[in-house]
Amino acid sequence: MSSVSQILRSHSLRVTDSRNAILEVFFQREVALSESEIESALLHNCDRVTIYRTLSTFLEKGIVHKVLDDAGAMKYALCPTDCLEGHDHHHDHIHFKCEVCGNTSCVEQVRIPAIQLPVGYKLTEVNVLLQGICPRCN
Repeated sequence: MSSVSQILRSHSLRVTDSRNAILEVFFQREVALSESEIESALLHNCDRVTIYRTLSTFLEKGIVHKVLDDAGAMKYALCPTDCLEGHDHHHDHIHFKCEVCGNTSCVEQVRIPAIQLPVGYKLTEVNVLLQGICPRCN
């Protein structure tokens, strides 16, 4: 696994305390996180605007991707370290929400089949969420 500083540098980002702290939360938790979950994990040492801007930058650079959960809440998950800028990573795998612990995680091993839309439609995002019991809670 790459260090936080290496990930930031490999995506042409300056290493800052806020960026380091937010990435560390993703590595510690290993599940999809909402902005409020990140803020709580940082013990409110980062303000919401900084977290929002950092997540937007991480999305743009391919460090994280969006995950929509069953309540419609937006969460973010860490991308594999080989994801590049402009990635379509979020189009190719499912997300799984555990009904016991409530955690949402990426399941990279299960691929979403290619979807052919009618002429005139343009696909920008795909969210497939399965629910059940995760291995930790099973």
